[in-house]
Amino acid sequence: MHIFRSERYAAALLLGAAAFALLLANLPFGGALLAFRDAHLELPGLGLDLSIGHWVSDGLLAIFFFLVAIELRHELTKGELASPSKALVPAIAAVGGVVVPAGSYLAFAAGTGVMGGWPIPTATDIAFALGVLAVFGSRLPARVRAFLLALAILDDLIAIVIIALFFTHEPNLLLLIGAVIAVAAFGLLSRIVGRPARLPILIGMVLVAVVAWYFVYQSGVHATLAGVALGLAMSPKPAHRTHRAFEPWSNGVILPLFAFSAALVAIPQVAVSELSPAFWGILVGLPVGKLVGITLFGAIAVIVARRRGSRVLEQGEILVVAVLGGIGFTVSLLMNELAFARTEEVKDEGTLAVLLGSAIAIALSAIVVSWASRRAPVRTKPEAGPRPIV
Repeated sequence: MHIFRSERYAAALLLGAAAFALLLANLPFGGALLAFRDAHLELPGLGLDLSIGHWVSDGLLAIFFFLVAIELRHELTKGELASPSKALVPAIAAVGGVVVPAGSYLAFAAGTGVMGGWPIPTATDIAFALGVLAVFGSRLPARVRAFLLALAILDDLIAIVIIALFFTHEPNLLLLIGAVIAVAAFGLLSRIVGRPARLPILIGMVLVAVVAWYFVYQSGVHATLAGVALGLAMSPKPAHRTHRAFEPWSNGVILPLFAFSAALVAIPQVAVSELSPAFWGILVGLPVGKLVGITLFGAIAVIVARRRGSRVLEQGEILVVAVLGGIGFTVSLLMNELAFARTEEVKDEGTLAVLLGSAIAIALSAIVVSWASRRAPVRTKPEAGPRPIV
């Protein structure tokens, strides 16, 4: 699994899983595969009745968000977001990368029944964007990667808030209190895990984490938020070790499984003119809305930061990050599932739009990043800078 620590291989596997699923879903036996994904695995004693696809998106994907939360905490305390001066430019750029794509989507969907899909084109896929940068931008300075990482993490933070606020319906407060208690117990156990009797404590942490996930799921809040809360509550040292241990499994198993499950879509047999406004809003919002939003707001942030005497990226480097920001993929697919859970046809079109929009962003990124890398001076030694935990 060590190979999946590489951003290049992780991104390639993610793309391959989605492309393979889309191919299989449109072969003669595709219907049987879709039926298998939608088959339910019930745990009646616990009141859990989820399809295989939802066990992946609600269960396994919580581990991915757990790792994202660990990374977010690291960046907020020791990394590129550890001070207001460091966070200023990526924060403003991230806001632009949310506001403009959402506005672009609403321009297509205004007055229709699919306006609720506006969050879909606002996400940036960390693994994919970093993978494309690693493949095509080897000569770019390290500050570009650090800025992209900070912006993508802020994007994920915004996505977490959106999920909590807009995709939660009538939460059960009693169960949420139980989840808070379980998360607090998890955080406490993580602070004594290095002491004697380590194995029983580790087992206890796993059990408490499962309980927290169960309470969050049953409360009506999306279950992936349990992973976020657990990641933020965990003590830094064991969190770092856990991130390192789980990262290859997240990149090599969890994310490809989710991409495969989400991309199992039969291509709708409709004319282009009959496609939903949601399709066009996502298709344009990801590669175009993200590019415009991050570039415009990033340029404004650079001007503000320079007036304050801060060292920031060049405008061309902002453009590199902006084009990479259009690769939505994982979190956009999750948003699409949540937004159109009750309208299967629109959800399928939304999935195709996420895949196509991200593919356009990948192709555009390859061109822009390669061009910028060729123009960058050859570095004789690594550029000094903070080392992220991934």
